[in-house]
Amino acid sequence: MQEIVAGVLDSDVRFLWIAREDASRLQEGEGSKGLVVPWCDQLKVLCHPSIGGLWSYCEWNSTKEGAFAGVLMLTFPLKWDQFPNSKHIVENWKMGWTVRRNEEILVTREEISDVLKRFMDLGCDEGKEMRRRTQEIREICRLATVEGGSSQLQIKAFINDITKLHNVRT
Repeated sequence: MQEIVAGVLDSDVRFLWIAREDASRLQEGEGSKGLVVPWCDQLKVLCHPSIGGLWSYCEWNSTKEGAFAGVLMLTFPLKWDQFPNSKHIVENWKMGWTVRRNEEILVTREEISDVLKRFMDLGCDEGKEMRRRTQEIREICRLATVEGGSSQLQIKAFINDITKLHNVRT
């Protein structure tokens, strides 16, 4: 954690860090480039146009919210389903990078600083393509959630199936 904090600070990239525990340790060094808070409405924050990306452990809710918001993601999976979620973000959706680390799941402050600088560089060709792709994914998500969209239709079909099953048993 110390290397991650140091790398973010060394990168000179603006950040919002949600630290549910021990936020005081992070606040000591964030300076004028960052804000540390104990909680936020992540989806609301991610949908704000000033957000350039999301560092994510790739838990499913964060993965869905990042896709819905259309933000680039730096993936840093640690366990279980986070690894396939990261692979999906990076390889299938093509809207992020994986933060590389050694076998001991360690990453250095220099590596973090470098990847953050490249990740937030609006002139980077790879970043431009990923940003274009995130907007495509975002639009797919928006269309699925509007009135009559596929998500709504699937939920209605599920409720109808459950209702039919309940009526058959009573």
